[in-house]
Amino acid sequence: MGRGNDDTTWNFSVSLWDITFITLGISFISRETVIPVLVSQLTDSKLVIGLVPAMWSLGLYLPQLLTANWAESMPYKKPFVMVIGFFLERLPYLLIGLIVLLFAVERPTAALVAVLAGIGLASSGAGLGTPPWLDMIAKVIPVRRRGIWLGLGHGLGQLMGVIGAYFVGRILVSRAFPGNYALLFFIAFGFVVISWMGLALTREPVSEVTKRAVPLFRYLGRVSTVLKGDKNYRRYLISKSLVNLGGMSAGFFAVYGTETFSLDGRGVGLLTAVLVGTQAILNPLCGLLADRVGHKSVLAGAAFFGALAALSALVIGRGAAFGPTAGSEFSPFAIGAAPVGLVVTFVFLGTFLAADHTSSLPIILEFSAPEDRPTYIGLTNTLLAPILIGAPILGGWLAGTLGYTALFSAALAVGVGALLLMVFWVREPRMTTPQRTILQRLEEEEQPSKVGS
Repeated sequence: MGRGNDDTTWNFSVSLWDITFITLGISFISRETVIPVLVSQLTDSKLVIGLVPAMWSLGLYLPQLLTANWAESMPYKKPFVMVIGFFLERLPYLLIGLIVLLFAVERPTAALVAVLAGIGLASSGAGLGTPPWLDMIAKVIPVRRRGIWLGLGHGLGQLMGVIGAYFVGRILVSRAFPGNYALLFFIAFGFVVISWMGLALTREPVSEVTKRAVPLFRYLGRVSTVLKGDKNYRRYLISKSLVNLGGMSAGFFAVYGTETFSLDGRGVGLLTAVLVGTQAILNPLCGLLADRVGHKSVLAGAAFFGALAALSALVIGRGAAFGPTAGSEFSPFAIGAAPVGLVVTFVFLGTFLAADHTSSLPIILEFSAPEDRPTYIGLTNTLLAPILIGAPILGGWLAGTLGYTALFSAALAVGVGALLLMVFWVREPRMTTPQRTILQRLEEEEQPSKVGS
């Protein structure tokens, strides 16, 4: 018993190390501030800017169902996760930095394609590794500590990221393009490698129950059975899809600020600090709340604050139309190098991201029995992928065709709808998961035919 307690404490600590340093590394190349502004330096297309979060979502979510079937047969998940986590998930950040440094000025189109491809490769590595990694986490961290683990890990990483955001602004201002952006990718790569070392130190026990991998078509048939038979899970997928769709404007707030208020590198650094700092404070609080009342309530909060971020952007947009013009002084309506309304928008955006990041993964673990977790993980993230991919592309189309007002209005309306569905339609899975899941019943029904054959 003592050994088990020691392993639980050890695994909580090294998993915290892993999530903390990968969060810190990613903060240097924020997908909400730094990467969209970098892409805007390489192209004028709003649609292409929308491809940044779309490429990330495409790689992160679509492959998961393919590895879930295999993950259920793995007695140990860590070896697979370590290989994928280094070569596919982390190494691309080093390669992106090199490509930006070498080609961004003379061949911006080639650099743009390479940046998008690198983001897709990194996210694919994360996607392929997520089902076995999250199943491993479920084995080594108790259910009532998963919220605080994820919230504290993100919070510590982002707390350090606040300091990092200061250096982001300094690097962007003091160094010439493209060396400034390349350096940010190099720094990010260093920190995500440190996080990988925490992953390597995890003490993973053998899985008590494993399944043999089945042919893909038969496996997909089981997946359809889950969707037909688990009504609350199906309702969750629909509600979470709307939460994700409501985030269509997240990658455009910083670009909107640079175009409307002529923000420089200091302004981008400030907004990054606000975004990261808000998440640093709220991630542990969201984790504690989720452990106490459930992840569904936290995700409802994500929908609420996502809608508030869009509403805030609408308000400052109207103010910009009648108030100071782009490039003018904001004082006393400014904080540092950015208008106060934009800062408030990023506080709301950070709250949305903190709540969403804290609860989106752990809630999946509470819909199923342990042996079915990889299937539920892969199924959830694969089915949510089309919305996550399409939302920023739709946002880019709205911003480029109809303007930012249309984009922010659509995000506000969808966010309100998502809030209502999550609160009143979805039941807390922690309180409703049956003793036998859909997949377990299916296995029992199939057993006689196997014996007869």
